[in-house]
Amino acid sequence: MSGTGIRHDELPLSGLRIIDLTEGDAESCARYLADLGADVLRIEPPGGSESRSDRIGFALRNANKRGAELDLDTADGADALLALAGEADILLESFTHARAESLGLTPERFGAAHPQLVVVSITDFGRTGPYRDRVADEDVLAATGGVLCRSGQPGGVPLLPPAGIVGQIVGVHAAWAALVAYVKRLRTGVGEHVDVSAFESVVHGVDPAFGAQGSAAAGRAETFPTDRPDAAAFYPVFPCADGHVRLCLLATRQWRAMFAWLGEPAEFADPRFDAIPARFAAADRLHPLIAALFAGRTRDELVAEGAARGIPLGGMLSPDEVLAAEHFRETGSLVEAELGEGLRARVPSGYVTVDGVRAGLRTPAPAPGGRGTGFGAAPAQDLGLPELGAGAGPLAGLRVLDLGIIVFGAELGRLFADQGADVVKVENNAYPDGLRQTRRGGGMNPSFAWAQRNKRGLGLDLRSSEGAQLFREMAAASDIVLANFKPGTLASLGFSHAELAAVNPRIIVSDSSAFGSRGPWRRRMGYGPLVRASCGISHLWRDPAADPGDPAAFCDGSTVYPDHVAGHATAVAVLAAVIGRARTGRGAAIDSAQADAALVALGPTLARASLRPGEVTAEGNTRRDRAPAGVFRCAGQDQWCVVSVRTDDQWRRLVAATGLPEDPSLDATPGRRERRAEIEAALAEWTATRTPGEVTGILQAAGVPAAAMLRLPDELTDPQLVARGAFRTLEHPQLSAPVPTNARIARFSSVPDPQLRPAPMPGEHTRRICAELLGLSGPAIDDLVTAGVLQVPDRVPAER
Repeated sequence: MSGTGIRHDELPLSGLRIIDLTEGDAESCARYLADLGADVLRIEPPGGSESRSDRIGFALRNANKRGAELDLDTADGADALLALAGEADILLESFTHARAESLGLTPERFGAAHPQLVVVSITDFGRTGPYRDRVADEDVLAATGGVLCRSGQPGGVPLLPPAGIVGQIVGVHAAWAALVAYVKRLRTGVGEHVDVSAFESVVHGVDPAFGAQGSAAAGRAETFPTDRPDAAAFYPVFPCADGHVRLCLLATRQWRAMFAWLGEPAEFADPRFDAIPARFAAADRLHPLIAALFAGRTRDELVAEGAARGIPLGGMLSPDEVLAAEHFRETGSLVEAELGEGLRARVPSGYVTVDGVRAGLRTPAPAPGGRGTGFGAAPAQDLGLPELGAGAGPLAGLRVLDLGIIVFGAELGRLFADQGADVVKVENNAYPDGLRQTRRGGGMNPSFAWAQRNKRGLGLDLRSSEGAQLFREMAAASDIVLANFKPGTLASLGFSHAELAAVNPRIIVSDSSAFGSRGPWRRRMGYGPLVRASCGISHLWRDPAADPGDPAAFCDGSTVYPDHVAGHATAVAVLAAVIGRARTGRGAAIDSAQADAALVALGPTLARASLRPGEVTAEGNTRRDRAPAGVFRCAGQDQWCVVSVRTDDQWRRLVAATGLPEDPSLDATPGRRERRAEIEAALAEWTATRTPGEVTGILQAAGVPAAAMLRLPDELTDPQLVARGAFRTLEHPQLSAPVPTNARIARFSSVPDPQLRPAPMPGEHTRRICAELLGLSGPAIDDLVTAGVLQVPDRVPAER
């Protein structure tokens, strides 16, 4: 396998000892932690894991791990695992409740035997609640997690997203929750049980209805459509000479540049078209003008001219074109790798680089029958933080200077703030965060309130020499700096990792962008829709039954993916660097690209494309590896459910539950795939006479993965989400009414839920922060405010 050039003991999680008992998508949690240096021992039953049936997926989810076999159905095997757990720091498991009870390997038993152990349970719906025993896969989670209801053409069948998009977030959420719990263990000596629900991870993590903005924010409106949203105008796609391009006109300056490129047509000269809603309303007149301009030019020509004019524009690439892209080769995002004996493919390497070297693929997944030994001694680790007070979040005592902007930046900083870190949101009134600009004349809106909760606000002009010096002084007293500007911006301000490390060797600097700091695309404008277009997701997230030349066939316009998941993945790497610093005494430079997060999600798809060039394209609701499977109409207006039969046993259960005819030729998957259309037509007749709830109840009771399509407003009343307290109420004095908000990343046995302190107004805490961090006196602060270096609100809000 192609190496990364970094030694295992140089990675931030070197010395972290993990037992991995997971299956399926949950396996990606330990894979990411292994990328970052953890010693992961993958335990499989004799003969190997069930997930090995997906050879490519297993290889990618289990790279960089060691392997061992244990028969947990025997007393000796269970006892051996229990003893081995005493050598580990974290144990990851995805047993169903019934399976854990039957084995006698419950989280409670692990915790009683080893009170210092962090046990992370990753299950489909969580360890508690009325859906505890339900089963799911990616497609079922897309239906019940609020993704399906906004995917597809209006008036048509809802469209499942490409494989990998939904499953990815489960592993990333679990990795973050595991490290949060581990930090708490390091500070208290006491272990933790972390209950990760894949359902809640999808609801809160793919593109949340009640989170930083995107079209998903329609979930807070009572008028959320019963049909798919008409998302074609959100991030419009236009045909060109050799394919399609996507346009993202968000800022006023971008529209005005496009207006000039069009030749300044008189009917769009009115300043009201500076606003996005006015352009949406006039799309039927505006888009034909743009289409005519683009029609005779190639994608590369249009993207180049768009960049020269400051217009966000991206080519819609196929998986084959992604694999051939020079950018991903140069950055190391895609590498040639040996996935197993006789299986070599081009695949994503990993999420991030650490100190300039990719933290990704190093060794293949373990072969069946592995006989891995136990673990070495844990290194001495002192996080250098004060004693953790009662009720404090695990990251209390960490100070974060947050320069992040828009959705990605907001998510990254919020994760640290929610766990108790002092996160200082640094802003300049001359360049306000785009999330603040979603309501004219206001400094607050639900999107900003959701994304920036629990942070403090500092108004500072970083472009002035005085402001830059103040920032360096703050960095000297801080732990982490977060930014997601265009590549090179931090260095131009004098805040590169090397420069900040000169004043604080323990500083961790996370510098993120759309396409990373290297490669020919590094200066491309970075919005999620353009990242999706350039990474093959848009090409795969389209209706295969539609005219290939019809731009409306692309159905990914109603999401800001991968902003949220990329923010979470970067947070994992930054917290890993905090843990690694306890061993080395040094900080780190973390570089992440949203594009890399998108590529990781498509790993198995890209691997297959590299093995069979020209054959991999959008599969829509027809899943190549299972039958019957897909989206089925139910009784009622625009009512749908997803059913996904992966195994022969599930097929027998489906037949028994629905009364479909028994046929021995269909007992094995190949036979069912051959007669897919016939089987799925019969199943569709059965679902059409029943409500989605009835279909779900009958099939789940039989052990068949199925779920009703859940619309975003209905998340607030879903019985499982209510039972597990997945939402809380967020209040802000600048909002007209309270809004629902996600309650937590996972359910912890002792880690407290996040506080819900209001997001800061611009410069709200400037005076207090400057006094605390810099020791500035009141008159000195006044002078800096007068000079415009510091910024404070016109009216000081009440103490909060």
